[in-house]
Amino acid sequence: MSERNYSLQGATEERHLELPAFDYQPPRPKTWEPRIGMIGCGGITAQHLTAYQKENYNVVAFCDLDEAAARRRRDEYYPEAGVYTDPAELLRRDDIDVVDIPLHVKPRGAVIEAALEAGKHVLSQKPFVLDPAEGHRLADLADRRGRKLAVNLNGRWAPYVRWITLAIEHGLIGETQSIDLQINWDHTWVKGSPFEKMEDLILYDFAVHWIDMTRLFFGGKQASAVFASAVDAPHSELAIPMMAAAQFRFDKGLASLTFDGHSRFLSGEGWVIAGSKGTLRSRGPVCGSDGIEIETTDGKSSLQVEGSWFPDGFRGSMGELLCAIEEDRTPLNDGRDNLASLALVFGALKSLRENRMIELEP
Repeated sequence: MSERNYSLQGATEERHLELPAFDYQPPRPKTWEPRIGMIGCGGITAQHLTAYQKENYNVVAFCDLDEAAARRRRDEYYPEAGVYTDPAELLRRDDIDVVDIPLHVKPRGAVIEAALEAGKHVLSQKPFVLDPAEGHRLADLADRRGRKLAVNLNGRWAPYVRWITLAIEHGLIGETQSIDLQINWDHTWVKGSPFEKMEDLILYDFAVHWIDMTRLFFGGKQASAVFASAVDAPHSELAIPMMAAAQFRFDKGLASLTFDGHSRFLSGEGWVIAGSKGTLRSRGPVCGSDGIEIETTDGKSSLQVEGSWFPDGFRGSMGELLCAIEEDRTPLNDGRDNLASLALVFGALKSLRENRMIELEP
């Protein structure tokens, strides 16, 4: 018996698992060529615009209270586009079909409302809203106006996330029963920035992507309870906690998510997703994993996905909205669907405040 056979189990032959050829690349409309306006030209919009250029999307207008910021984005990406400092002026343009609104969350709701009233389809930056009631009101308005309202949860179209989602949807690992996620990275760059004033920076602004993915990996089911915590890192000089964790209870399932935003060494993102018929594992740079392993009763396999979250995730979130408009269907990143994920986030924040497990509405 091998000295390494500590489990005292007989040797088994490892079989190769043949994997389906999933189409995990970002979607794009078949024939429609919409005209896009952008309201808000902050730092993240470079990723939006890089993605749109890659897809040859037509951005025709930029708006920002800081005219210089709008002109910088225009000059760098779409030199023929118009520049505005008043969103109302941009929204009065009849030739604009879709508006991308990557503003901060507090002023964003009023601009989304104005865009929908102007008859535009909307891609909202995440997190969608601070108040679920506002989110439902905006979703109802979109319905009344016959417009699509989607949320830029670009992480859903990160290649590794999209592949895992499709693998679960196709039953490769059976029914998801447990999820473990660990992320450690250096987020201390926020010191002195407006982000340092956001008390729930880690769980609300950052973790919203991975909390949404967790619900996705549980087949879109809603969690029934959550317990969350947050603490300061040793020797931290920031005014807010940079480490947080949340555990979600699903019907016959558990998910444990840990975020350490004060880690300077060996940063990375790791998933272990166990199902009733197999297990998936992914490990790599934060937002940049490209290696996936899967093992089931039929065998074991691994693969490298092509592409990256930045900018392919941004191609995916806008592309999904445009395809939904072209096909007249609800986008996968619909505002109402996002409210289901935000319910997990708000539940985690309530747990944090009250230091107890929170039961969630079904």
